Amino acid sequence: MRWWWQQNLEYAAEKRREENLGSSGRDLDRKYRIALLLYGVLAVLVWFTVGEGKIFVFGKHVELRLIPILILATFALRTILVRQADKIRHGGE
Repeated sequence: MRWWWQQNLEYAAEKRREENLGSSGRDLDRKYRIALLLYGVLAVLVWFTVGEGKIFVFGKHVELRLIPILILATFALRTILVRQADKIRHGGE
């Protein structure tokens, strides 16, 4: 059984969490730069940890380490496009 004041405290805490979910301006720019930096760090780690094997892709030899780097590049491109779309939507803030 909950007391009325416990419910009020839980409601107030939930409301505060909902208000803090939205990011804007400099906070989004900071998150954007951090995300791109982390994609770069992951790409460097992939380059030095994945072996130098080669596989056939559509009849051509492709280095094995290029496949995860291509996937990371796709995520980075998606991040860039989403950020640009957000800037356009909000009038270039």
